Amino acid sequence: MKKFILAVLLVIVVLGAVVLTRALMMTPVQVQAAPVTDIDVDARAAAEHLGAAIRFPTISFGVSAPLSKDDFEAFHAYLETTYPQTHATLKRELVGGFTLLYTWQGTNAGLKPLVVLGHFDVVPVPPGTEQDWTHPPFGGEIHDGVVWGRGAADDKQNVIGAMEAVEWLIAKGFTPKRTVILSFGHDEELGGPNGAQGVVALMKERGIAPECVVDEGGSILEGKMPGVNEPTALIGIAEKGYVSFSLTANHEGGHSSTPPKHSAIGILAEAITKIENNPFPGSLSGPTKQMFAAVGPEMPLGQRIVFANLWLFRPIVERLLSGSPETNAVVRTTTAVTMIDGGVKDNVLPPEAKAVVNVRILPGESADSAKQRLIEIIADDRVKIEAIEKEPRDPSPVSDVNAASYKLLERTVREVCPDVIVAPFLVLGGTDSRHFYDVTPNVYRFVPARFKGNDLAMVHGVNERMRVENFAEICRFYVQLIRNFDAAS
Repeated sequence: MKKFILAVLLVIVVLGAVVLTRALMMTPVQVQAAPVTDIDVDARAAAEHLGAAIRFPTISFGVSAPLSKDDFEAFHAYLETTYPQTHATLKRELVGGFTLLYTWQGTNAGLKPLVVLGHFDVVPVPPGTEQDWTHPPFGGEIHDGVVWGRGAADDKQNVIGAMEAVEWLIAKGFTPKRTVILSFGHDEELGGPNGAQGVVALMKERGIAPECVVDEGGSILEGKMPGVNEPTALIGIAEKGYVSFSLTANHEGGHSSTPPKHSAIGILAEAITKIENNPFPGSLSGPTKQMFAAVGPEMPLGQRIVFANLWLFRPIVERLLSGSPETNAVVRTTTAVTMIDGGVKDNVLPPEAKAVVNVRILPGESADSAKQRLIEIIADDRVKIEAIEKEPRDPSPVSDVNAASYKLLERTVREVCPDVIVAPFLVLGGTDSRHFYDVTPNVYRFVPARFKGNDLAMVHGVNERMRVENFAEICRFYVQLIRNFDAAS
């Protein structure tokens, strides 16, 4: 018995030594970069340009709803007036009706282009919620160092920031060796069916294979990464997939005075309960694992011990991450029942009840595998499961964090935002950039918009806004991004 206890103690000591050694060997991986100091963007003027852009209600109401031609064309005209040197120097094309494609031809045709994406369509402000805004949603007003309005954070700050950068560079006499392409979508909020997809088709037709594509999707989060004091700049290297399934339960209708044991609504309710009680399995892999590999060395020793030894602590980490909706979404395919319909009168048994479940798919899985798992969870032939989309969106490929383009982007972020920790991550929503994997494997999603507290709730929500100094930072980021990619030639 004594030998057994000693053996157990020895195993514990050895295990503890291994775990501690691995944590101590977890060294920082952040790129060392000197802060850039020579980009003298006029912050107030840039903010006023963003505010003016917000005043154009370039709204995407829905796939079947027509766009406001006048508003979109007025926005185009505004850009032409506000950025005269850009329009005199770059070639401008319209794609898919209203998407803007600018080409700044480089002097070295042998270098692959840098592509900067953005979109200027915005989501609607739900009727009746206008009074909830501190300042009018399409007023573009500036108060207390903040630009207010729909599009301030999604995504006119990206479009105007890039335009400010190009106008600034031209004014400074900069001529690129590497071609720079700006692609600003008009239907990103609808999935980019005419804009982004049209641009990609045009690039394929012209044989354009970009060196790198940089889009929105990642940002700087302050106070959101447990154990990390510095703001975290998250570069999206992949996107989750997207599919919605209709669940249909059919049963005999009739009078509610003689109900069956289970009505169509009851059958459907049971199916929904099974889905919510049986989440997809967690997986600490891919972009999420890479994110923690980057931020782990910046954490206190206790947390470093955990993330340096996922071979031992993985189940615990996955369980902890599953505890909140935000972190749960990065470790598993999620399901959300978003719509339900059934019945027409209180004393009539409906012959049919329907619900919609929205599924966000983790890389490594697919719309087909998600459907199969739902079939297994529900395990009821009385419930029919069908994808609503004609072409469900599988997860995007995962872009390489070891590619030269990623390293250059990472360095740019550290030069413009020296206070941040940079890490790759998985984008939970969707962007136009997913279409561009057809022309390049180097697709990254980042703009240095800073979010803290509950700021993220303003995106597609109430009181969307952008701090003036943060917007100036975005403008400087695009200047440095273009310069760095040009110097890398």
